[in-house]
Amino acid sequence: MTLEQVKSELISEFELFDDWMDRYNFIIDMGKEGAGLSEEFKTKQYLISGCQSQVWLTASYQQGSIQFKADSDAIITKGIVQLLLRVVNGRNPQEIIDEDFSFLDQIGLKEHLSPTRSNGLTSMIKQIKLYALVFKTKENL
Repeated sequence: MTLEQVKSELISEFELFDDWMDRYNFIIDMGKEGAGLSEEFKTKQYLISGCQSQVWLTASYQQGSIQFKADSDAIITKGIVQLLLRVVNGRNPQEIIDEDFSFLDQIGLKEHLSPTRSNGLTSMIKQIKLYALVFKTKENL
């Protein structure tokens, strides 16, 4: 599935819900379904700074694509990071670097988050893009 198809699918899934409580429950369900991380990765090295809750993110690079894994100590935050990973997992570094994540505005997520959660979302996106930049740089060496 292309990046645009994944984003379009997510937008359609969010449009199925009439109110934000249902959308929050959908995000929570995404968090519950997320694989999470083993304890060895729940260290300061993988912790994303700027999040209200603790969020850990790892990435691996194989055959031109990046695979992310994440976890959080808060289920809503875990759902938010899983939503992001649904879009970026399996993509090449340049696709992630170029992604503007405007689909988040289309589903209305940013406007329905508290300021601290919104800052955390921005921090998650920055860390995802930083991993992509690092892998892109390694590609070119």
